[in-house]
Amino acid sequence: MKSTQSCGLFIFKAIVISVFFISLIVNQGQAKMAGDIQSAQPEFAIAGSQVLKINSAITGQEYVLHISLPQQYGDTTKIFPVVYLLDSQWDFPLVTAIYGDQYYDGFMPNTIIVGITWGGENPNYDTRRAFDLSPTDAGQPARYGNAEKFLSFIKKEAIPFVDLKYRTDKNNRTLAGHSFGGLFTLYALFTEPDLFNHYIPGSPAHEWDNSSIKKCMDKFSKVNLSHPVKVYMYMGEYEDLNNGFGKLTKAITDCKVKGLEIKTQVIKGSGHSGTKPEGYNRALQYVFERPSLNLDKKILSQYAGEYAADANTVFKVKVDKSNLVIQTPDNFTVRVHAASENEFYVKGAFMNGSFAKDENGKVTGMNVQTYGASFFAKKIK
Repeated sequence: MKSTQSCGLFIFKAIVISVFFISLIVNQGQAKMAGDIQSAQPEFAIAGSQVLKINSAITGQEYVLHISLPQQYGDTTKIFPVVYLLDSQWDFPLVTAIYGDQYYDGFMPNTIIVGITWGGENPNYDTRRAFDLSPTDAGQPARYGNAEKFLSFIKKEAIPFVDLKYRTDKNNRTLAGHSFGGLFTLYALFTEPDLFNHYIPGSPAHEWDNSSIKKCMDKFSKVNLSHPVKVYMYMGEYEDLNNGFGKLTKAITDCKVKGLEIKTQVIKGSGHSGTKPEGYNRALQYVFERPSLNLDKKILSQYAGEYAADANTVFKVKVDKSNLVIQTPDNFTVRVHAASENEFYVKGAFMNGSFAKDENGKVTGMNVQTYGASFFAKKIK
């Protein structure tokens, strides 16, 4: 019986060893094939994007900036808001894709996206991000706690570098990051609240080092903002096991900082990494949301009438309570929102309009901009 067991064990080991070597040979063959394919095919690049390197005198690190320029960047008369995205090595393709969708739907303006990641030879992203994005060292100063210097790099080196090379709107900046990047975004909000107009801390690692980030709130609660700041913070349902996200939200709200507007979201059915697509999607919608004003009927009534884009295309503009509605030639009604007394837009579609007036203040027509086209519609009635 013993010899039978030994023989069976020997056969089992032989099978395992054979399977191992067969798998090794197959994997080597597949790796070689993949290598051959990779060497034969050009790498995919995101259209309209650029890659720049910057060496920081503050941190002693080399960083790589991934730059995505908007459709209308060729118009040299315009400046553009900038979204600074952390962990670009992972999230730049995702966020640029989300931006494209949101732009097409009219929720975002033409925007420059600047992704920040780490350079050098074969960078270990996990190690470098843990060092640069953590505000405290958790007792291991060689591995963590460089957020102060990294934020100084962004403020004093990266932003001026980008502003010098591109036509940026210096009064419209956004900082976005996820996980450790979300923790760093909170740190930036609490310590440099005027540096950005919008902060997007996604699934922030707020419990890092015994929730040390909350120590920054004392100073933050006493701050006087120089401009309004919008914050969109999100977290996955399955990663917020002790309602720490709710407690963090309440703590920020309790600071009662005048000019701070915060919105939060718990993404149902989602874990930590899977929150990013919906989180960034909703966050960018929120921070770039245009006003929807309730205008006096006296203002709106001057725009009512019929407009002709050409001889065969006539549409009507009507007043409905405190809003304008457009009735298309096929009797389809669209509600428009007022961004100002003269600028209007359709939510969820790329359609913007502004009314033209003569020297006497009489409305003469409407300038209409759609995705990829623009035209003037003359007021005929």
